[in-house]
Amino acid sequence: QARSIDAWNDYVEESVRRRRERASLDMDVVIDFEDEYFFDWFYQKASPGGTWLDRQDPTRQFWSIYATVMMHGAFLYLAFSGLDWMFFFDKDYLKHPKFLKNQVFREILTAMGSIPVMSFLTAIVFWYEVRGFSKLYDNFERGVAYEVFSVAAFLIFTDFCIYWIHRFLHHPILYGPIHKQHHLWKVPTPWASHAFHPLDGFAQSTPYHVYAFVFPMNKLVYLGMFVFVNMWTISIHDGNFIAKNGVLNSAAHHSEHHLKFTCNYGQYFTFWDRLFGTHREPDFPNLNPRNAIKSAAAKAEKAG
Repeated sequence: QARSIDAWNDYVEESVRRRRERASLDMDVVIDFEDEYFFDWFYQKASPGGTWLDRQDPTRQFWSIYATVMMHGAFLYLAFSGLDWMFFFDKDYLKHPKFLKNQVFREILTAMGSIPVMSFLTAIVFWYEVRGFSKLYDNFERGVAYEVFSVAAFLIFTDFCIYWIHRFLHHPILYGPIHKQHHLWKVPTPWASHAFHPLDGFAQSTPYHVYAFVFPMNKLVYLGMFVFVNMWTISIHDGNFIAKNGVLNSAAHHSEHHLKFTCNYGQYFTFWDRLFGTHREPDFPNLNPRNAIKSAAAKAEKAG
């Protein structure tokens, strides 16, 4: 029995040692860069007793990750939503009868209030990734074919999971207190992309984190997918119906979701909605803001 206990202790110590080695090799590329150009200087000034000068200090890593996720998340949201607003969003939606008073301001206010909380929850998971608990790796030794496969697998896996998470968020128990906040915007703008309850946003992001702990993926590819996910989320809220092929869960499909609520739960594709009976083809004439404006004006004239 004593030998078994000693063997178990040796196993645990060896696992911890390997994990620490992996953490030192597997440091997140963004944190590594920001340590060099900002955090080293910052912690020299702010560290209590110099305890956070070590880049491998777990507490320092967590707060560095949190600050990075929050600031970069806010930047990506404001920058890409702003660009989408300027160059792609159809401003006729601002005259849509279901467009709320001060909606853009309210969308931005909601998003900027949620991002710090979502970032905190996300930082907890990223901390475990940085500490070497995930299956993220540094090099490209697996080859181009595997990297391409990992992108496709990431999209299909996360799309399936988000479909069900999103669908569960429409259950009466969860919809009122959590998801309804995002459905205030029946005619969304790019600024609505992150304008939801922080638990809603984090819940729908969990498949991205789960993937990194279950399937091997290059950390740069993983980082790129996180940027892509944010850009995609913005694009499906801009009302610019570029994709009409029925395969992608485009802005048109997501606009139907915002108006009808009980359809098109997928994130990237329509596969799962079609398979599980929740797919709804976009009604393009009804989604056209100019038709909605004319219809509202005709009703007002008839009522007057």
